[in-house]
Amino acid sequence: MIDHGIVKSTVKPEEKVVDDYSVWLATDIKENTISDDDGERTEFEYHLIQYTKDEYIKLIDEKNVTLEEQLTGTQLALCDVYEMIGG
Repeated sequence: MIDHGIVKSTVKPEEKVVDDYSVWLATDIKENTISDDDGERTEFEYHLIQYTKDEYIKLIDEKNVTLEEQLTGTQLALCDVYEMIGG
């Protein structure tokens, strides 16, 4: 993972871009209007992180495991509620 920090651009970034080698994630995208001697222009400021495809697959896999654990916990809690309601 390479954290490129806060990046500025005159083009609004896509939140996720996949190329041949990397996955680029742009978060906290803010649109700013800049006024100077040349007039007004729009700039975008965002946090940019670059993952290799393998790193990104691992990250998504870890998130899926967490979601599956949360779903199982929710299902068990619902079973308890149904048992309490049913008697």
